[in-house]
Amino acid sequence: MRTLQRIALALVIIGAINWGLIGFFRFDLVAAIFGGQGSFLARVVYGLVGLSGLVCLSILFAPIRQEDHKKEQINNRNLKYATEFGEENDLSEYKKD
Repeated sequence: MRTLQRIALALVIIGAINWGLIGFFRFDLVAAIFGGQGSFLARVVYGLVGLSGLVCLSILFAPIRQEDHKKEQINNRNLKYATEFGEENDLSEYKKD
């Protein structure tokens, strides 16, 4: 991941935490730190979080790298281990009379 994407992701996480605080506790942490929602610094932070969300869209729609796709295929393959629900061998031919 590029440095810009990491910074953007960190800002999006900060924004998500702030929205969680607003939703659950009606407490706006950014406004509390920077002097209210209308202050210049709070508006800058809100703007940066919004732009970071747009940058993170590139992460969402980025193609999966070939190495990651192969790892997913290996992890998702159906391994057939014998279990109590598996097929049982017919032991009737080995029956002693």
